Amino acid sequence: MQWQVFTFEQLTTHQLYQLLQLRAEVFVVEQTCFYQDLDDKDTVDSTLHLLGYQSDERGQLTLCAYSRVLAPGVSYDGHASIGRVVTKACVRGERVGHELIKESLLLTAKHWPKLQVKISAQTHLQSFYQQHGFNPVSEEYLEDDIPHIAMST
Repeated sequence: MQWQVFTFEQLTTHQLYQLLQLRAEVFVVEQTCFYQDLDDKDTVDSTLHLLGYQSDERGQLTLCAYSRVLAPGVSYDGHASIGRVVTKACVRGERVGHELIKESLLLTAKHWPKLQVKISAQTHLQSFYQQHGFNPVSEEYLEDDIPHIAMST
């Protein structure tokens, strides 16, 4: 997996298209969740977009993993945050999601070393996030009609 990090202004139109396509493919189509994905957090100057590319047999790069890393105050006061965590269906089961979270946490540690990271996790992924040091900090709640739980490092 090749990891690349960009601010919104640094993304090419092709990269932006790819990441929005992946988010829609998984969150809207696969999970049949109709929600407003574009929430202005992508364009905040401090937001970091983490893109994970995998080479195919012809050497072409395909976007297979993505997350956005948010500065304190963008989603939660006093906490950095990781959101829109997504992997392409064809790489699930290959530990790409684990790599994605590790890379995302490295970014938060580099940019906001003294802060905890808070996320809104789909409840069925709670044990996945616990493997990366997250603990539940809320009761279950619905977000876009999907059960979620707030978690923090």
